[in-house]
Amino acid sequence: MRSPIVLVPACTRAIGEHPYYAAQIKYVDAVVLGARCTPLIVPALGDALDLASILDACDGIMLTGSASNVHPSHYGEDVYDPQLPQDPGRDATTLPLIRAALKRGIPVIAVCRGFQELNVALGGSLYQAVQEVAGKMDHREDPALPLEAQYAPAHGITLTPGGTLQRILGGATDIAVNSLHGQGVDRLADGIAIEARSDDGLVEAFSVPAAPGFTLAVQWHPEWRLLENPDSMRMFGAFGDACRAFCAKKGAPVP
Repeated sequence: MRSPIVLVPACTRAIGEHPYYAAQIKYVDAVVLGARCTPLIVPALGDALDLASILDACDGIMLTGSASNVHPSHYGEDVYDPQLPQDPGRDATTLPLIRAALKRGIPVIAVCRGFQELNVALGGSLYQAVQEVAGKMDHREDPALPLEAQYAPAHGITLTPGGTLQRILGGATDIAVNSLHGQGVDRLADGIAIEARSDDGLVEAFSVPAAPGFTLAVQWHPEWRLLENPDSMRMFGAFGDACRAFCAKKGAPVP
């Protein structure tokens, strides 16, 4: 009996003078502790990655947050702030990976950058500076604060009545979430359903009813202090259940 395998696409990072493929521990731990699945970190190899082979081997995908942003050329815009970090290797890996995974019905959970790249992969666009959009709040964290303060609940969100997220969270109408992002969804891709909005109207969560498998994307960071947050545990638990069902459907016995 094997544990479902969840792909965690890596970012490219310079550590000292050397480049690395890297995934933050808190995202990998969320796959283990929340979804109860086995994580497999996938390097950002772009076209050199054999998508078919890794998708054959997996039962779910977690798209993580990152300091980098999806390059705006993928939604037809120029870079607004050249000082913000980009990661073309991750873009070249995750965007085709998303499209191929959704066609197969592979369960997907997406957080922060992952939320944004899922929208872009399906044809949507992003605000490159949410804080400069009329009527929107500043959703960025204060980097001068300690991490505990940066990841503290920052604002409320309202859940879509009857939506997937509301069902997962046991009928809740609103919850408080952290907020650590400067970009956000502008134009939603076709086939996406809004699952939650913040008080300023910014999309905070969505699902993809047009996809044959479980898909949930959130703008905040539910992986932070996962075991201390029942809502986050429910979300990753639902994802893990979907991964186990997908694995079983392939004929592999699961625990």
